[in-house]
Amino acid sequence: MSVKKYIGDKAFYRRVLGVAVPMMIQNGVTNLVNLLDNVMVGSLSTEAMSGVSIVNQFIFIFNLLIFGAVSAAGIFTAQFHGLEDVQGEKYTFRFKFLINLFASLVGVAAFAIFNKQLIQLFLHIGGNNEGDLELTLSYGQQYLFIMLIGLVPYAISQAYASTMRETGQTVVPMVASLCAVFTNFILNAILIFGLLGAPALGVAGAAIATVVSRFVELGVLVIWGHTHSKKCPFLVGAFRSLAIPRDLFRRIIVNGLPLMANEFFWAIAMTMRNQSYSTRGLDVVAAQNIAMTIINLFNVIYMAIGSSIAIIVGKELGAGEIEKGKDSARKLMAFSISCAFLMELILFGISSFFPLLYNTSEGIRELSTYMIRIMALALPFFAYANSAYFTLRSGGKVAITLLFDSVYMWSVTIPVVFCLSRFTDMGIHWLFVAGTFAEVLKCVFGFILLKKVNWAKQLVKKQ
Repeated sequence: MSVKKYIGDKAFYRRVLGVAVPMMIQNGVTNLVNLLDNVMVGSLSTEAMSGVSIVNQFIFIFNLLIFGAVSAAGIFTAQFHGLEDVQGEKYTFRFKFLINLFASLVGVAAFAIFNKQLIQLFLHIGGNNEGDLELTLSYGQQYLFIMLIGLVPYAISQAYASTMRETGQTVVPMVASLCAVFTNFILNAILIFGLLGAPALGVAGAAIATVVSRFVELGVLVIWGHTHSKKCPFLVGAFRSLAIPRDLFRRIIVNGLPLMANEFFWAIAMTMRNQSYSTRGLDVVAAQNIAMTIINLFNVIYMAIGSSIAIIVGKELGAGEIEKGKDSARKLMAFSISCAFLMELILFGISSFFPLLYNTSEGIRELSTYMIRIMALALPFFAYANSAYFTLRSGGKVAITLLFDSVYMWSVTIPVVFCLSRFTDMGIHWLFVAGTFAEVLKCVFGFILLKKVNWAKQLVKKQ
């Protein structure tokens, strides 16, 4: 087997980095600021940090539902862009706008009604019995009610940002995101600790800062997009009508509904897995929050490359360049795995130092160090699975991605973790290993699908 088929030339990597680097910067800065915010909240108390962490589990489900909605139409946007069909791009933008607005309103209603019941799912006595459960619930509710204000602007901004990226404007969403995260960081410092004469609002201050940053991001995208019609032609007259051709609407739903369902059920599965971990005590919630904060920062590399597969390969397939699309996907997957190995080494190096930034117990710090190292070992496998997912998705094989992603989680990972957490006295260390490496086995499934399924398809014609 020739190694050269997995390695591109300089022009290939320049093209890849041109798409991926803005997303890496955007997501990297976002996660870096999230890390700093997390440390700020963590400096208040274990209960404050745990309450915010639990709520963010549910915000995570909402965010992935929105991601699934824009991705469903985004498959078509990327291929319309390959055909240079602006009208098709406009229709897919309208679909994203409408579906995201609807989803965000439903999300606000659901969280407002069931807030207490959802948070209590994660509140258990166990482990070292560290933390006050009632105080954690109070912090969580306080944080969630304010965060609800930011759901609608976040959802609408994703309709704008995703369409811009899929039509070649990757820098503007990055700039909008940077404006948002810096706003969030500055307001967090002021409102959490009461700097510059402001009241010290603690957890509420963190939520207010995040909500304001959502409006800032949306404002940048809307103002720039509608004042640069040559670079965003899909926005010209986008709201003169909300009509979408029936056939295109049907095809987005048929191809996209499994993708939206996948993101939604995968997010619930991840939350269910973490809830199973939480049965071992509130200290586990705190430790996992610390570990995931640094892991998410390092995940941005392979996640951005995965998104690049959707954009680059999707455009090539839309232009009818099937073999070129297959070749690009193969090389991008190899690049993603290589980057993940490098991230693994760095994570091991800092795993024992990062938890020291938090105002918490030594036991929680030691557990978070252990979790960081376990997830670092699995990082290359996650990179492969992520690349396989976006490769299958780029050709419209969304039903297959549903099987590969969320169906796998619910049929393998969740039963393993649920049964071990409920019917055995297995400690959190081995339980965490079981939950992490049950997902690693998914790589075998992905390898088989890429070999056996004819995923490279042209989905669109000129509108």
